Order: sequence, then C-alpha cells, then structure tokens
Amino acid sequence: MKKNQFMFPALVLAAATLAHAQGAPPAKIGIIHVQAAILGTKDGKKAGDELNGKFGQRKAELDKKQAAIDQLKDQMQKGSATLSDDAKQKLARQIDSDTTRLKRDTEDAQADMETEEGKIFNELGSKLYTVVEKYAKDNGFTMIIDVSGQQQPVWWASDSINITNDVVALYDKANPGGTTTTTAAPAPKGPSPGTPTAPVRTPAPAAPKKQ
Repeated sequence: MKKNQFMFPALVLAAATLAHAQGAPPAKIGIIHVQAAILGTKDGKKAGDELNGKFGQRKAELDKKQAAIDQLKDQMQKGSATLSDDAKQKLARQIDSDTTRLKRDTEDAQADMETEEGKIFNELGSKLYTVVEKYAKDNGFTMIIDVSGQQQPVWWASDSINITNDVVALYDKANPGGTTTTTAAPAPKGPSPGTPTAPVRTPAPAAPKKQ
C-alpha cells in the first residue's frame, strides 16, 4: 500500500503539470478500491457466501486432520518416559506422514479456492470495469486509480493524458541525425478492462479515506 501512497501524489502532480502546460482544465483524478467494490456488490456478496459454503466442509476436514496430528504429538510427549523406542519411532513416522499429507491437502484446497476466487473476480471485475469507465466519462474524470495494492494501480485512464506521441515527436526533433526510418507505434491506451489478479479474503480491506 505504501507504493500507492507515493505513486498517487506523483500522478496528480504530473497530470496537473500537463494540463497547465496545454492550457486545459485541471485533470480530475479519482481513486477506487476495486477489490472492496467487487466484494461489496450484491453479486460479490452472493458469490462470497457460495464460496465459503463450498469450501467450508473441506476446511472442517483439514481441521479434523490437524487435531488428530496434535493428539499424536501429545501422546508422544506424555509417553516419552514410558514408551519403547520402537513405539516412539512408529509414532514419529506416523506424525511425519500425516503432517506431509495434511500439508499437501491444504495446498490443494488453497489452490482450488484461489481458482474459484479468480473466476469470480474475472467475471465481476469485467462488469465493474464497464461501470467505472462510464462513470468516469460521465463525471469528467481523467483517471481512475485502483488503490487495492495491485502491481497495476491504474484502473482506467483517459487518452488525453497519454503523452507518448508528444515525447516521441520531441525526441525526434532533438535528435534529427537518425537515418533509420521507422513507423511510430500507436500510443498505448489506458489499461484494458482486466480484472484483479490477486484474490482477497473476506472481509475486504476498507476503502481508503479521502485526503
């Protein structure tokens, strides 16, 4: 989250400087906590409840296996002075075997749950993006920044603040000696309507307060 805190003022300053230089109105930038927004929708709450119900039974089974391992460890500790060496070794092997199996089962359950969460965020995130884009355009926003803590903090951005072509033109003007002629690639547009890739566990973090 620290990364976003430092990046947000920098983006605001850059956009404001560009707008002033071009004589345009100040850029209007908003922020959104995408993960919290998705989980706050009715569809998100319903999907979360269904996911918890689906994996609740598996969690109960894992907890039961962990309790059995703890019981074996307790048996080993209490019988340290009375159990034979063979009995101790047998208990130790069982504990190691059960622990390894539990770890594998836990990892499998975690992977399955993350896969299901990914499906939820892919579906609902695409729908949310459409809403965010329309809201931003209708309300005159130049940029919407996602502060969920993802590697890509920009959720939507207007092409009007994309300075790529301007920078390329200025560079070529300052360096006219180049002999290789190339076709300039089109300036990249704002982020495509991708969805959050880092699933979160409910409850979602609270959306950031306005500064």
